[in-house]
Amino acid sequence: MRIGGLASGMDTDSIVKEMMKIQKMPLDKLMQQKTFMEWQQDALRKTNLALSNLRTSASSFRLQSSFNSYTASSPNPSSFTVATTANAMSGSYKVQVTSVASAAKLNSSAAITLPETTSADGTVVPARAAKSTDQIGVEGKIKVTGLSTDINIAATDTFADVAKKIQDASAASVPALRASFDNTTSRFFIASKGMGADQTFTMDFTNTDGTANSALADRIINNSSATSATATGAADGAIRFDGIEINGLKTNQTTVNGVIVNLIQAGAESTVNIQSSPEKPMEMIKDFVNKYNETIETLQKQLVEKRYPDFQPLSDEQKKDMTENEIELWEEKARSGLLRNDPVLKSAMEDLRRAFMDSVKGIAPGNINLLSQIGINTGNYTEGGKLFIDEKKLNEVLTNKPDEVMALFTNRDATGNGIGVRVYDTLNAVVKNLSTKAGSTTSSVDNSTLSKKLRQMDQDISKWQDKLSRIEDRYWKQFTAMEKALSQMNSQSAWMQQNMFGGM
Repeated sequence: MRIGGLASGMDTDSIVKEMMKIQKMPLDKLMQQKTFMEWQQDALRKTNLALSNLRTSASSFRLQSSFNSYTASSPNPSSFTVATTANAMSGSYKVQVTSVASAAKLNSSAAITLPETTSADGTVVPARAAKSTDQIGVEGKIKVTGLSTDINIAATDTFADVAKKIQDASAASVPALRASFDNTTSRFFIASKGMGADQTFTMDFTNTDGTANSALADRIINNSSATSATATGAADGAIRFDGIEINGLKTNQTTVNGVIVNLIQAGAESTVNIQSSPEKPMEMIKDFVNKYNETIETLQKQLVEKRYPDFQPLSDEQKKDMTENEIELWEEKARSGLLRNDPVLKSAMEDLRRAFMDSVKGIAPGNINLLSQIGINTGNYTEGGKLFIDEKKLNEVLTNKPDEVMALFTNRDATGNGIGVRVYDTLNAVVKNLSTKAGSTTSSVDNSTLSKKLRQMDQDISKWQDKLSRIEDRYWKQFTAMEKALSQMNSQSAWMQQNMFGGM
């Protein structure tokens, strides 16, 4: 029980609060440190997200396909289409499709019908076209070219079951087959998954004793009681490229001298023109440089932003005595300089500058090996290493030396990597380092350095709160004891006065 000033007349509650303010000073400081660290963690995570997005943009700089600066079009698109790779070369090429690759096919020759039947009660069920859910009604075996075991068919199997057995049995063989039963046409459609002359296959239909089974054949290929059928249509693709015969194609796409040719149908010879077109890599480089400069500008401001040590995070009690505008202005100062001289970010800025500006090793002598040689340079050091593009020079180099520009960014060599590879690897390392320090908003497990410190601070704050509670209780016990003693003393004094002077 707390007794406040009944005997002494003192404002005990105010006195205890003032005494506790002094005791709470270490806790207030710890709370301020915790809040500041939370602000730092949030700022680092936002920065990490920005760098992660920049890393995603930089990923294309490692790939040769991103620097494909050649264009090509087919003058005969009904026969073939063309595209270019990073290894294409300017020039004219004569292309002719002589045959296209195709799969082997074996379909039912006619719609499969179920015969007229009479049910147990004498009802006549007329003949009708088969459906996938109908039972095939015939048992036997199917032998397929390339399969080491026969496919066993039961009379109770549905037409859909038979198609699945054919497809599953051939899944690991050559040819692998696709099989289905179509309800619209009441036919089986069977074809090889691959293309090429080696995909052809034959089906033989037998009884369990190995003799021919025309009934089973009729329920699958429906070809005038034939007991064997061979797929048709399997063929290799072939083209003539500048007089060179290219045969045995198992797909309808092939790449010759950096030119991708998509085969559509056999046709006349046509001339394909390959021309250098710097627009694509130019736009990619410009877009990345803009994103890079925006990110670097933000980082540079954070690293040099002034810190105001006298403006610490406000407690809830302090905010009670302030207006919203005063709180806003105070916290603006308190949040300033959260990442000032952050070692991870400072190191990142330096590493990125080196990644861009150092020469690329492993480049052929005399070829481009510096970013400045393609019209990209860094500005003043105080700008944090922002990049500036001489578009006229960059366009000229992309037009005349596209292969050298590609090597400058994408080269991978034991002696050193290209600029694109280096920048991506540097950003990747920075993102990992920041995640280690501040954690990530996308991860459910956070064992970052700052999170561990914050958890320790929470434990320390809890201990301090318990300690302060005990101190406050002790103060109140002391004042309560004092009030009780004063009350008892006052009672004794009144008794003495009454007894000593009561008769006078």
